[in-house]
Amino acid sequence: MISRRDLIAGLAAPVARMQAVDDWVPLFDGRSLEGWKPSENTASWKVLDGAIATAGPRSHLFYAGPLRNAEFRNFELRLEFMTRPGANSGVFFHTRFQENGWPEQGFEVQINSTHAGEGSYRERKKTGSLYGVRNVYKTLTRDDEWVPLRIGVRGKNVQIHVRDMLVVDYVEPDAPVQAAKTPGRVLGTGTFALQCHDPGSKALFRNLMVRPLADDTPPVNTARPVIDDRYRQILELSAQNYPVIDYHVHVRGAWTLEDALKESRETGIGYGIAVNGGRNFPITSDQGLLQHIARMKNVPAFAAMQAEGREWVTMFSPEAIAQLDYVFTDAMTWTDDNGKRMRTWLKEEVGDIADPQKFMDMLVERTVGILNREPVDIWANPTYIPDAISSAYDELWTGERIRKVVDAVVRNDVAIELNNRYRIPSAAFIRLAKSMGAKFTFGSNIAERSAGRIDYGLQMVRECGLRWQDFFVPKADGHKAIQKKGLPKSEAV
Repeated sequence: MISRRDLIAGLAAPVARMQAVDDWVPLFDGRSLEGWKPSENTASWKVLDGAIATAGPRSHLFYAGPLRNAEFRNFELRLEFMTRPGANSGVFFHTRFQENGWPEQGFEVQINSTHAGEGSYRERKKTGSLYGVRNVYKTLTRDDEWVPLRIGVRGKNVQIHVRDMLVVDYVEPDAPVQAAKTPGRVLGTGTFALQCHDPGSKALFRNLMVRPLADDTPPVNTARPVIDDRYRQILELSAQNYPVIDYHVHVRGAWTLEDALKESRETGIGYGIAVNGGRNFPITSDQGLLQHIARMKNVPAFAAMQAEGREWVTMFSPEAIAQLDYVFTDAMTWTDDNGKRMRTWLKEEVGDIADPQKFMDMLVERTVGILNREPVDIWANPTYIPDAISSAYDELWTGERIRKVVDAVVRNDVAIELNNRYRIPSAAFIRLAKSMGAKFTFGSNIAERSAGRIDYGLQMVRECGLRWQDFFVPKADGHKAIQKKGLPKSEAV
């Protein structure tokens, strides 16, 4: 609760006191909208039980009080928010009063637990996102509960915490790079604003406190971003609603989860962290799977399993699998017509391939069987063929074979990974799959620093004209592959 003393200090103090730094000062008195100025649809704001509440059509509520003349450069802002189901809202900073429309200056910190979008638009950006610049794709908050949010700006560095988890650590380049549809998004100075997005978006805000910081306050993160084509394209896709997520990341050995999260914040690429589950792999039972899920709780990265071999379907329960954000597998481990189990990336297990066409027919048959039977969300390492015949990739992956596997992909609602490690599938495969209605994901397939190298996928976005609508995002509870399909009764394909 805000004390009477704090209210007097923040709202009625002398000018000299209001120019002080390093002191927390309330921006809201808990009773009225004094010091705040609404834009269009002024009746969309009210005070309810000590909180500012949205209550109608689109409007933005701008701080216009006496503190620092409503002009902030470096600061820490903290508040609590609550969303009602389906709400879309946000907190703006470095913005200016605007009578109508969406604020054209400054940055928005997204507040969205369950808002899915409107019409044909699907909203991918979740709570804590620096909207369109550094997006958070995993839902970390729930409706109908109070959630602490902190926003800090120090020079070129913006940090956002949801609860106590650092989810954004953005460093603006010395010469800011502007992406399409993000005019005016440059760090500078300005005021704060709250968003009433639409009549159906009910949100509440309380305990709004700011700590102004001196103009020469040093940034927490002093790293300077490398501005290259990858950086520009990631920024562009983030602004245009693409889910820029590397779903195929492993953490092992000296490269930790904390390392991966830091790298994700630096690159602007969301991560899905996967454990390997299956015969002769680290995870072989529900116990290991549930430990991974618990570790990833409240972490701004998805929890996944790479299902290895065909035996995995007998090793885990549907209830445990359903707690993952998604499951992916490949067709790189299977048993041939002679009963020989092989891992196709190991030359000694594949042996000589005397008849590449016969081998490919068998590979396509096994792949279709896997896609039809196994409850997976993503087909990883797609179209991989052994090194011995990989030079004939384009010849072997004929149009007929592509259509067979893509038909199974679409029929089973499985996304196709744009795999950076092997640079597959080919552009021809992707174009045909796109025309047939397939969805895609980015995947580096790396377990070390430089995960998130999704250059091949970025290249294919441009070459194949992939849209944001062509990309997969993890399904909501009740709609995951394991929940729709269940587990097969045996491991055979």
